[in-house]
Amino acid sequence: MRRIRTGIYPGTFDPIHNGHLDVIRRATVLVDELIVAVAINAGKEPLFDLGERTAMVEGDINGMMAANEHNGAKVSVRPFENLLMAFAAQNDADFIIRGLRAVSDFEYEFQMAANNKRLYPKIETVFLMASETNQFISSRFVKEIHLLGGDVSSFVSEHVMVHLLTKSRA
Repeated sequence: MRRIRTGIYPGTFDPIHNGHLDVIRRATVLVDELIVAVAINAGKEPLFDLGERTAMVEGDINGMMAANEHNGAKVSVRPFENLLMAFAAQNDADFIIRGLRAVSDFEYEFQMAANNKRLYPKIETVFLMASETNQFISSRFVKEIHLLGGDVSSFVSEHVMVHLLTKSRA
């Protein structure tokens, strides 16, 4: 019997955007189970707390699953507050999935992958290049554009747009 291949796609997802969803859809081709791991990452001073970010990711994943855009892979969402490699070991993960938008992302991600491998030798990091339509999207830009009154509806799902509008009114 073939072993189940488990991948983890970690991120702050503050907020989740169409670039993240593209990576998630494409990662489901590579693994049998994908865990979208929502990091606490307080150092980034997130706009949304961990519970809000997890709920937004779950909403988008539920929409993706309902539309049957998951290639048969099981996709789950889990928050985590510990070291990513400890989380990977706890979940018996085989792969860390990372998205790359530009060459500038690669150096940081390359260093992170090397450190992760030293901490947890079983893990492999798989890089997925952002699709042409998503190369310029980042959570930081989504937040900045939105907070300055710009329209980000083409960057995020309707579900996330509601969260952004609610947060900006608070």
